[in-house]
Amino acid sequence: MLRVVGTRSLLTRALARAFQSSALRRNGESIDLSSVERVSDNVDVCIVGGGPAGLSAAIRIKQLEQEKGKEFRVVVIEKGSEIGSHILSGAVIEPRALNELIPNWRDTDGHPLRQPAVSSSMRFFTPRYSFPVPHPPQMGNKGNYIVSLSQFTSWLGGIAEGLGVELYPGFAGSSLLYSEDGHAVAGVRLNDVGINREGRPKDNFEPGMEFRAKVTLLAEGARGSLTKTAVRRFKLQKDSDPQTYGFGVKEVWRVDPSQYRPGEVIHTMGWPLDMHTYGGGWVYHMADGLVSLGLVVGLDYANPYLSPYRELQRMKHHPYFANLLSGNSTRIAYGARTLNEGGLQSVPRLHFPGGALIGCSAGFVNVAKIKGTHNAMKTGMLAAEAAYDILLADDNSPANMSAYEKAFKDSWVYSDLDEVRNLRPSFNTPLGIYGGIIYSGIDSLLLKGRTPWTFRNSSRVTDAAHTHRASQCNPIEYPPPQPPLSTDLMTALALTGTNHAEDQPAHLRVRTEGDDLVESSERRGEHVRVNVEEYAGLLGRACPAGVYEYVDDEDGSSGKDGWGGKKLVINAQNCIHCKLCDVKTPTQDIQWTVPEGGGGPKYSSSLP
Repeated sequence: MLRVVGTRSLLTRALARAFQSSALRRNGESIDLSSVERVSDNVDVCIVGGGPAGLSAAIRIKQLEQEKGKEFRVVVIEKGSEIGSHILSGAVIEPRALNELIPNWRDTDGHPLRQPAVSSSMRFFTPRYSFPVPHPPQMGNKGNYIVSLSQFTSWLGGIAEGLGVELYPGFAGSSLLYSEDGHAVAGVRLNDVGINREGRPKDNFEPGMEFRAKVTLLAEGARGSLTKTAVRRFKLQKDSDPQTYGFGVKEVWRVDPSQYRPGEVIHTMGWPLDMHTYGGGWVYHMADGLVSLGLVVGLDYANPYLSPYRELQRMKHHPYFANLLSGNSTRIAYGARTLNEGGLQSVPRLHFPGGALIGCSAGFVNVAKIKGTHNAMKTGMLAAEAAYDILLADDNSPANMSAYEKAFKDSWVYSDLDEVRNLRPSFNTPLGIYGGIIYSGIDSLLLKGRTPWTFRNSSRVTDAAHTHRASQCNPIEYPPPQPPLSTDLMTALALTGTNHAEDQPAHLRVRTEGDDLVESSERRGEHVRVNVEEYAGLLGRACPAGVYEYVDDEDGSSGKDGWGGKKLVINAQNCIHCKLCDVKTPTQDIQWTVPEGGGGPKYSSSLP
């Protein structure tokens, strides 16, 4: 059912679509979706993704309306069931962009920035001890706030809706629309609803409607499916280094009052990761007795036996964490997400005919600060200003958002990233992990990015390419779970509220990048052969939701789908939309696409 928001009702169009759908349901046959008649709605700006970047863009356009008197229709589509339900982060927010966007935010009702960061420190962990070490000045948090990013996003959504933005949570953008000549983006098609896994219509079938827009802004976050399409079609990455990624697994605990220190921010290095693996942990003492803790692992890690989830569980048994989580402490949330880490070198060209990339769709995470929300919001604001000028011009040609690209290069976002451009890449030079630590300390403390050189990511074709074969690595023996401090994966997964309609086309498929064909049994069999024989079934350990299993094919039913007595089982129902599989699979043939809107995790807006 369509959610009607704002002044323009879609009920008339929905009724026409329902009439068509009923005829298809009566046939009960496979549908050629390319020939289905779809409801089409014309808007001025269509924003894909209801996160901080997309909402900041929408808010800024509406502010410009108030300043200049010309109104435009702005639509935000969000695949999560609610605004904020797919936003995961233990977040310390630098309020720089928020101060520009909503200068009086402190006076607004219900704002979530209630816990200032009062201290910042870094600790180096060994298996039994931890030692304080200096942290880069960029990691200082004076003036910052520890927040629930889900709650923060929900709050921004309320402001946007109050200004007249049309918000459509539960609607996933499945494909881009193009101009008649195919040279420009002309909007977004929403995902079809009510198709079973065989491609036949169910009783609730509704073909996805189309939002045709003068300007399309992609704000999907890291590794978004439409962003990947735009980057490939318009060759946006050809003058940039490849994007690189980290992977964060996190939990939220309500800790015993004796262990709660509101406003304390701690980052960790060292154990449980080895000296060859980039990453680190965090502990943020939030408001209301909550503590966000987690571990980020660079997805260029080598050992296919590594499990980010089990590394986090092991980390919690360190004496520091065991003490923090002792007494009357309870885990109340769990989640995981892929993060952009490529920095300035990996930011693609930001504009394409008809639209632009904003927020984490393009990167902008300051790895040294371990923050990206401020940059994501600012790029959304810059894109909004360029889009508003285009709309004012009332030109029939495809929107040229090159002014946004120039504004980015003239902005403090560019300066923010330029200062730390060499820190993350230094860990992948011959200096190694510990050499990278030393270099990063010198650069951040003394040089502050004022160097004539820039370390490149260009030699790192993909993070997956850095995975070693299992024969080159030692298996990692993880200790068994010891509740309540550590648990098995399925117990943690239950805290995410994840759910998908079970009988729907697979949104996780074995196919190559850009291949629109349905996966073949031969391709699936080759995937199993390489990933089991050479990489010991990496996905079975790496996935933080138990989606992938390489199981014994006891009855031989898999045929060409399997290899060597093994077959791949994809439990798509468990998927928490983290995108790890899309990045890390050694064969680079798992493609993540959007499921039906509203599916996936339900991270509460009342929690981080």
